[in-house]
Amino acid sequence: MIMENLVKLFEKSLIDNWSIKALADYQGDSFTYGEVATKICRLHTLFKSCGVEKGDKVAIIGKNSAHWGIAYIATVTYGATIVPLLPDFPIDSLHNLVNHSDSVALFVSGAIYNNITVAEMSALRTVVKIEDYSILNTSENDLANKITEGLKAFDEKYPDGVCKEAIDFEIMDKEAPAVISYTSGTTGVSKGVVIAHRSLTDNILYGQRNMPLNQGDTIVSFLPSAHMYGCVFEFLFPFTIGCSITFLTRMPSPAVILKAFAEIQPALILSVPLVIEKIYKKKIKPMLQKPAISLMTKIPGLKQLIYKKIKKSVYESFGGKFRELVIGGAAFNPEAEQFFKKIKLPFTVGYGMTECGPLMAYASWKTTVLGASGRAVDELEVKIDSSDQQNEIGEIICRGSHVMSGYYKNEEETKKVIDEDGWMHSGDLGTIDEKGNIFIKGRKKTMLLSAAGKNIYPDEIESIINNMWYVLESLVVMRNNILVALIVPDKEVMKSDGKTESELQAIFKEYINILNQKLPKYMQVMDFEVQMEEFEKTPKRSIKRFLYS
Repeated sequence: MIMENLVKLFEKSLIDNWSIKALADYQGDSFTYGEVATKICRLHTLFKSCGVEKGDKVAIIGKNSAHWGIAYIATVTYGATIVPLLPDFPIDSLHNLVNHSDSVALFVSGAIYNNITVAEMSALRTVVKIEDYSILNTSENDLANKITEGLKAFDEKYPDGVCKEAIDFEIMDKEAPAVISYTSGTTGVSKGVVIAHRSLTDNILYGQRNMPLNQGDTIVSFLPSAHMYGCVFEFLFPFTIGCSITFLTRMPSPAVILKAFAEIQPALILSVPLVIEKIYKKKIKPMLQKPAISLMTKIPGLKQLIYKKIKKSVYESFGGKFRELVIGGAAFNPEAEQFFKKIKLPFTVGYGMTECGPLMAYASWKTTVLGASGRAVDELEVKIDSSDQQNEIGEIICRGSHVMSGYYKNEEETKKVIDEDGWMHSGDLGTIDEKGNIFIKGRKKTMLLSAAGKNIYPDEIESIINNMWYVLESLVVMRNNILVALIVPDKEVMKSDGKTESELQAIFKEYINILNQKLPKYMQVMDFEVQMEEFEKTPKRSIKRFLYS
């Protein structure tokens, strides 16, 4: 196990990169590492003034922003535990999670503060506005005065900001909790995943050793920072390198994301499959299906020329300077993956989960294998819980320093996931080949059983349906021992093509015929239903399957 210390990684980066731009809001404020250091020390003073102690919990609710990031690092380097909560959670859920986490302080955006009820979060001593760190609420009459006096003394001591010599954070025990990450699972139950300092440290150090980033590189952070994937690999890991990180600060639609990429030209891109798949489905695939282009792709010399032009176009869409595109967070559509592999786009597919803080597997784009989700990271043992992990599908289990300490105040759920030998059961099913490449087949809880007793992984079927032109999303469920596809049409595409709802039955019937030609008999879909509204989802954008099974 690597014996580095998380707070010292942040400390070193602040000192080494003092004059470099550290954090910025897209088309907004920006701060150097030195300016970030001053704000962190000022927040440490605020914590001390309002009685926050080492090990206390500090919640944060708001969209990605530079001030959000500063508050996060300030909390962890102070020795408190950060509790990031998605602003998409219902207000009642936010109240409950702040209470469940025992948070004594809360950073919150002004807009969300207007909707919450502070009195319903009984342990809170102070509420701080993310946008400017002003005090919105205190539990005691004299607490506001103590905070004001403490911050005034700090400003008088450092009128021009702190100097490098003042940056000296206290080393934290590697088993101390750094983060409590609340996940809203598809079962509707939220659990607080306790991520120790060792897990964050080793995730960050793995990134430093294996991912292509250098001091001064630019990064666009558009994934939710309240999730471990976006937080660690779009923010914390690049921060320790000395990168300039720009937070999108707004709804990350593909159009907004691509505009930011064009302006900022990031060196490394982290993405969920949705963004990449939309580019393939709506821009590349229609072009490839044009008769003239389709014909030319059958001629070797012309095919390579067309692929080269497509690659250049995709590359430029992402800013034109990225060294690698890392895709994670959900299954990647096989058809899109195969095409991007053909044109030699520098992308890779990783694998992880919140409970591993988050990384479990990764391989660089040069060594990744088609259909795989990387190989186990250095600090983890990963294996398949089956008698033959290369050929017999089983649950993916792992143990090592990345694994969570457990679920906060929920020993029963922790024991269901981490067994007596320390193996964490992921709930994902897959195989591992002789070279260690991990191939994910689906989730254990979504696997279906055919009438003949064969395992069916609905994700595989859905990935084919979702690639069809008028389909926005789909779910495959088992009803009366037959497979039924629930299909949500893409209204935007329907409108642009002048299609009506009445035409969907014929269109989707043909789609099912095409689908079944690609599948073995036991996996074939026998019926479908059109769902005009999108499926209900968790804040992580996972479909709540249990509502439709």
